[in-house]
Amino acid sequence: MNRSALPRIVIAAPASGHGKTTIATGLMAALRSAGHRVSGHKVGPDFIDPGYHSLATGLPGRNLDAHLVGVDKLAPLLLHGAADAEIAVIEGVMGLYDGMIGGSGFASTAHVAKVLDAPVVLVVDISHASRSIAAVVQGLAGFDTAVRIAGVILNKAGSERHAGEVISALEETGIEVLGVLGRDDGIVAPSRHLGLVPAAERPEAQAALATLADKIAERIDLDKILEIARSAPGLAAESWDPAVAMAADARPLGEDSPVVAIAGGRSFTFRYAETEELLRAAGCRTVIFDPMRDDALPKGTAGIYLGGGFPEVHASALSGNELLRRQIRDAIASGVPTVAECAGLLYLCQDVDGAPMVGALDASGAMSPRLTLSYRTAIAAADSLLAVAGTRVTGHEFHRTVVSTTGTAPAWLLDGRPDGFSADPAGLGRPTLHASYLHTHWAGWPELAARFVAAVREATPIAPAAARPAVNAPVSRETTVAPIDLGHHGDREVGNGLVDFAVNVRRGGRPEWLERALAESMAGLAAYPNDAAAREAIAARHVRRPAEVLPTSGGAEAFTLIARARAWRRPVVVHPQFTEPEAALLAAGHRVERVLLRPEDRFGLAGVEIPADADLLMLGNPTNPTGVLHAAADLLGLLRPGRVVVVDEAFMDVVPGETQSLISRRLPGLIVVRSLTKTWSLAGLRAGYVVAEPELISELAAQQPPWSVSGPAAAAMIACMSPDASAEAARIARSIIAERAVLADGLAELGLPVAGGLAAPFVLVQVPTGLREALREIGFAVRRGDTFPGLGPEWIRIAVRDAASSRGLCAAISSVLGSR
Repeated sequence: MNRSALPRIVIAAPASGHGKTTIATGLMAALRSAGHRVSGHKVGPDFIDPGYHSLATGLPGRNLDAHLVGVDKLAPLLLHGAADAEIAVIEGVMGLYDGMIGGSGFASTAHVAKVLDAPVVLVVDISHASRSIAAVVQGLAGFDTAVRIAGVILNKAGSERHAGEVISALEETGIEVLGVLGRDDGIVAPSRHLGLVPAAERPEAQAALATLADKIAERIDLDKILEIARSAPGLAAESWDPAVAMAADARPLGEDSPVVAIAGGRSFTFRYAETEELLRAAGCRTVIFDPMRDDALPKGTAGIYLGGGFPEVHASALSGNELLRRQIRDAIASGVPTVAECAGLLYLCQDVDGAPMVGALDASGAMSPRLTLSYRTAIAAADSLLAVAGTRVTGHEFHRTVVSTTGTAPAWLLDGRPDGFSADPAGLGRPTLHASYLHTHWAGWPELAARFVAAVREATPIAPAAARPAVNAPVSRETTVAPIDLGHHGDREVGNGLVDFAVNVRRGGRPEWLERALAESMAGLAAYPNDAAAREAIAARHVRRPAEVLPTSGGAEAFTLIARARAWRRPVVVHPQFTEPEAALLAAGHRVERVLLRPEDRFGLAGVEIPADADLLMLGNPTNPTGVLHAAADLLGLLRPGRVVVVDEAFMDVVPGETQSLISRRLPGLIVVRSLTKTWSLAGLRAGYVVAEPELISELAAQQPPWSVSGPAAAAMIACMSPDASAEAARIARSIIAERAVLADGLAELGLPVAGGLAAPFVLVQVPTGLREALREIGFAVRRGDTFPGLGPEWIRIAVRDAASSRGLCAAISSVLGSR
């Protein structure tokens, strides 16, 4: 077997509470900001830490747990999760040698590090000791010499003098100190009854992560971290493949593939990434829905997966979504195969602490003073939706709730104790409902996925539910919609002394390093421009090859090149979005088909139907004007053989950590377009670029006029790919988050909540018709919404400005509304 080279490092600690998660996540984010492609992994069954890892890396967080998947799958799963990365950062669990109780360290961080032959960096809280820290580190290093401790990061130092005393003592151990964080430097996620609050529930998490990455880069020797990671030997393992794991059950995805609806959103944040991968490998289309916000299950749902999360925390919102609760109850009653783990179990109960839930189970859930946290061995007492009688699997429990049972057939016997429900609510003669507190990792037990998929294939998809009337309906509507002017941009709205909330170019000037680069470029204006250096800088920034990059005269030229590159048979544009892609296609003589996202779905992709034979698909992320940040996994699911997917990431640089970006993914048929004109205030210069596979880049370059990119634009590109630019972009992103919150909160107080997402330097709002014109009369310009396909005159886009300006706009809106 060939040995697979993968630089990797394990972040461990003497015990819980030393700062592993903070520093491991910060390292991931700092390495990514430095231009490295990073994958994040977590030793143990924990779901919360991988959520932060995903924010930091832009890739799914992965778990490496010997109990859940078996020792033999640890290296294959690591290689699979790191397939698109150049370094893997693995966060440990508890203390370095703490594993399964009674298992002599089985499934501990040290055990996993030895299996993966990975060097270990210790994070040590030194706040209550000095020289004694050296004794602790030396003891850990000598306890098992097969575990290679390659360095130490000191956390919570009280002062430089304090840190110096610890460093001096550690010199005698021969283990190098790689960095020191002060007592006030650590950024810790808030906790509650089951540990850290999941990243998906913290809208400020991205900004906090960007700050943490800056601090880690400043205080920890990243070059040394990389050197240690690269010292790991090759792994004698093959990458795990979900299609191979599903064996004879593997199927290609097609338009007639059954839909498995997977609960997501803030209330359902716990599931292993491999679960969805196995389902997709078996030919199921996985569609995420939010039980707190979505009115209905995805169209064509033939199976339901309800993973873990915190329904007890979000009970009020879940209970308030009566339409969806009723539809799920009816779907389960009709025999739609449904798997519910832990939070899913609670959600299917009659109530949780009195708050009504789905009611598919004759049981109630309630908070308990006792935490249940343990590995389990489970046996199927009888044939169920997931297993045949006698099947033995491993799993874990993690909850502080209890569910009353009614003596029905259990889903599992957990160490001999009945748990959960296995039921046949439709009377089909076979169980179609499996609800339990037990979490299982299907990569370790793919036969569970195979049995579930077999039931899904036999199921009758649910009928579409009637849509709920749109909330926040405008005061009046125009019945006649004027033809859409695709050439209408925000700059047409401004002028005549109006306060500009229409143009989404950032205000506040350019940084000194960018101004200097532009000024220096003026000396070369007599020469024809050459963008080779810009290509190299862009490639280095996004961990690509120069042949995969094409500088362009702004994003608009990129869309023109794409439109002209081929005789597209069926080009499709997903709207509402920036109008230039469709305008470019029409100008090139193509007939364009629109797919409209719905405001009642908050302009998300859930349930959207793309024509199967579309050979070109264009959409934005984050999307202009909706501000929605689509999940990278959802975008990747749009790729098909023979189809080119174009993702406009013009505003991705204002998303802290650029989470959900696809720009570093080397995938056939994927084109990512970037623009530098908005964040860096370069609208008049026109600077952008395209990243794709070399073959596609060659096709686009063949359509580009000579010297399309000017010398100053190339100089701007080079400057904006620098470390200074990355640091400044992170600062800008944090300021936009704060300023956007002021705007969004002010609008909400006026009864005008943001209708789309909060991931861009603008917000989309549905308002009474005529408000835009009234604001214009009193001196404020906003972007009209009816120039975006899919929106009407009751929509406006508002650019994020400083807090004082936003408050002024809200006051103006209040005066207009008050006069009506």
